[in-house]
Amino acid sequence: MKCFKIAVAGCGGMANTWVKYALKRQDAEIVALVDINEENARAMARRYRLNCGIYREVDEAIRLSGANLVFDVTIPEAHHNIVTTALKMGCHVMGEKPMASSMEEARDMVAAADKWGRMYAVMQNRRYLKHIRALRELVGSGVIGKPGFVCADFFLGPHFGGFREIMESPLILDMAIHTFDQARFITGADPVSVYCHEFNPPGSWYKGNAAAVCIFEFSDGSVFSYRGSWCAQGVPTSWESSWRITGSRGTAVWDGINPPYCEVVIPDETDKFIHDVKRVEASYSWDGREGHEGCLDDMFSALLQGKRAETDCTDNIKSMAMVFGALESAKKGKRILLQEAN
Repeated sequence: MKCFKIAVAGCGGMANTWVKYALKRQDAEIVALVDINEENARAMARRYRLNCGIYREVDEAIRLSGANLVFDVTIPEAHHNIVTTALKMGCHVMGEKPMASSMEEARDMVAAADKWGRMYAVMQNRRYLKHIRALRELVGSGVIGKPGFVCADFFLGPHFGGFREIMESPLILDMAIHTFDQARFITGADPVSVYCHEFNPPGSWYKGNAAAVCIFEFSDGSVFSYRGSWCAQGVPTSWESSWRITGSRGTAVWDGINPPYCEVVIPDETDKFIHDVKRVEASYSWDGREGHEGCLDDMFSALLQGKRAETDCTDNIKSMAMVFGALESAKKGKRILLQEAN
C-alpha cells in the first residue's frame, strides 16, 4: 500500500530530482503536479509518464487528489504560501532551500507546522556527504580539543545567466546558506551574532553583490569566518568550500573533495617554538546515501518513525537566521545580534 500521496508544487528543473526519487519508492505515488504554468506540469507528466492531475493552485491539488505530502520545489517567494496552505490542509511538506524569503515568513511557517502538527523539512543536501560526516565526527571526538575558530572559503565563478545575475545579493541569498548550515552541522553550535561586508568585485558579471566576508559568533564561544565569491575565476574551491577548524590541541581541515584529516600537538615536556604534531585520519561510520537522496531518505524515515527530520524547519530556521542576519549587517554596517530562531 502506498502511504505517501505526493503533490509536487513547482515543475521546474530541480523538481526532476525530487520526482525521480519519489518514483523509486514503493510506498509513494505522485498524485498531482502543480505549476502556475500548466504546460510545465504537462511536460513533466509526459517525461515521467505520470497519470495524475494537473493544477495551478496547491489547495485545489490537495483537495482533489487526496495528497498527504507536498514537495515544494517552487521559487523562494512562493514557499510561504505553498507550505502554510499545505500544512493547514493536513499535509506534511518537504521543500527546497531557502525555506523562506524573510525571517518573518520563516517564523510563521515554523509556527504553522507546530499548530497543525505536521512535518516541514528543508532540503540541505550538503549535510549528506560522507566526508562532511567524517569531519563532524573528527571534530566532535575531541581530538583537536575545543574548537575555537572555524573558517570556510568558497570561491567559484559560475556563469548561471538568468535571475541570479540580477539579484541584489546572489551569493548570500542563493548559496551561502549551504555553507552556513554546514558550519552549524560540523560544530553542533548555533549562531549568536554576525558582522558581514558584502561587495561586488571588479570583473563581476553580477548586478548585485557577488562576494562577502562574514564573521559569526557561535553559542559555544567559537568564531566562524566565511569568505566567499561567486565571480572568482581561477583556482576554485569545491562547491563544499574549503574548511579549517582550529581547536585547543590541533587543527582539522577538509578541502571539500578529499577525506578530511587533522594534525594534533604531540605532548612534549621540552619547550619548543613550534610544537611537533601528528596526523590523524578521519574515520567513516556513516553509510547513508549522499546528496539529495540522503536528505530525502532522512525526511521519509523521520515521517515513518514519527520523529523530527535532521533538517526540520525548527532546525533550519537557525541557518536562515544566519542568512538574513548577514544581509541586515551588510546593510547597516554593524554587528547584528541574532534572535533565537525557536
